[in-house]
Amino acid sequence: LTKNPFPSNVTPGRATNMGRSAFSLALLALVALIIASASAEVFFEENFDDTWESRWVPSTFKSGDEGKWDTTAGKYYGDANNKGLHTTTDYRWYDISAKTPAFNNKGKKLVLQYTVKHEQNLDCGGGYIKLAPMSDQAKFGGDSEYSVMFGPDICGYSTKRVHVIFTYKGKNHLIKKEIKPETDEKTHIYTLIVNPDNTYEVQIDLKKVESGSLYEDFDMIPPKTIKDPKGKKPEEWDEREEIADPADVKPAGHDDIPKQIVDPAAAKPEDWDDESDGEWEAPMMDNPEFKGDWFPKMMKNEAYKGIWVADDIPNPDFADDAELYNFVKDNGLVGFELWQVKAGTIFDNILVCDDPAYAKSVAEKTIVPFQEGEKAMKEIADKEEADKRKEEDEKRDAASKSEASSDDDDDDDEDDEDDAADKKKSEL
Repeated sequence: LTKNPFPSNVTPGRATNMGRSAFSLALLALVALIIASASAEVFFEENFDDTWESRWVPSTFKSGDEGKWDTTAGKYYGDANNKGLHTTTDYRWYDISAKTPAFNNKGKKLVLQYTVKHEQNLDCGGGYIKLAPMSDQAKFGGDSEYSVMFGPDICGYSTKRVHVIFTYKGKNHLIKKEIKPETDEKTHIYTLIVNPDNTYEVQIDLKKVESGSLYEDFDMIPPKTIKDPKGKKPEEWDEREEIADPADVKPAGHDDIPKQIVDPAAAKPEDWDDESDGEWEAPMMDNPEFKGDWFPKMMKNEAYKGIWVADDIPNPDFADDAELYNFVKDNGLVGFELWQVKAGTIFDNILVCDDPAYAKSVAEKTIVPFQEGEKAMKEIADKEEADKRKEEDEKRDAASKSEASSDDDDDDDEDDEDDAADKKKSEL
C-alpha cells in the first residue's frame, strides 16, 4: 500500500491547486520585484554577510570608549545565517561607516530603509543611521558632517522618538512632530521617503506613521509672512470679554465687618495672676460674619472686540527653495554614530534607493518572512520560559506545604509529650 502524502482533510487535487496558488503568488512577487528593480536605482545595499568587514570601517573617534562591533542573528531569528551588525559592550560609543558610490537625490525620490532590533530591551541608547559626504572614516563620529539622520532614539521615559533630521545650509533641522518608535525586542523596519515635491513620509514595518511638508514640519525655510512688527493696537480697541456690572453696589457696612473677633466663649483662667502673668487677653476667632473682599458681579462687555493681532506682512527674510528636498548633494558614506548604555542592538537590511515600491518589495520578500520566523521562535521560547517558571513555582509551593506539614507534626508530637508528662505528674 502506498501512503497518502496529503493530510486526510485535503484531497490531492485540492493540494495541487493550493501548491499552484502558492507558486503563482511567489511568481507574481518575483515578477513584481524584477519590474521594480528594473526601474529603481540602488545607491547602497548591505545585508552583513561574511565579507562585511571589508566594507565597514570602525572609527577611533572616541578612542578607548569605542565599542566593538560584530555580527549575529540574535537569540531569536527567522534564519540563523541572516546576521546583522551588533553592538556588544555596555556604556560605549559606536561609530562605524561604509563607503557608497557618489550620488545626489536631485530630481528623484530618496528612500532610506533599514531594520533595528533592540534585543537587549534597550533602556537608553541610539539606533539611528546617517547619510554623509565622504570624510575620514577612521574619525567618523559625532563631529562629522551628515545630510540625513534617521531612526529611533530611546532613553528612559523622557526620550522615545524617531529622529528625522536634515542638514540644510549647514544647520541640522529636527522634525517638529514627535514620532514614537517601537520599543520591544523584535526586528522592525524603518523607512524614510523624501519626495521631489518637498514632502516626506516615515514608515515603520511598511506602515505609514507620519508624513507631511518639508516646509511646514521643519524650520528650514522662514515663513512667507510675519506679523507686522510696527503694528500697534488702536487705543479704542477693547480686549475685555467681561466688565464689572455698574449696577452692582457694595452693601453698606461691608468693610466694617472684622475678619476676626474675640472668642465670646473664652474665660479668664481661675489661676491667672495679673501681676505675674500679665494682663489676660481673650483669644481671637474667625468672624463667621466676615465676607471677605467685595467684588462686583461681572457682565458681558458689549464693546469687546477680541484679542488684537497685528496684520500679516511679507517676510523680508523669506526665500523660497523649490529644491529643498535635495539634502544629499554628494553622498559618500552610510554610517552609525551612537551612544548605548545597554548594548545588544542588531542593525541589518540597509537599503538606499530612489524607488519606494522597490524598497517595499525587497522588505516583503526578504525581511517580513524573517520577522515572522523570529516572532514564532520567540513565542515558543516565551512559552517554554513561562512553563519553566510555573513548574518552579509549583515545586516551591509543594516544598513549602511539605515543610509546613512537617512543622505541624512536630507540634503534635510535642503536645503528646506534654500531655504524657502532665498525666504522670498527676498520678504521683
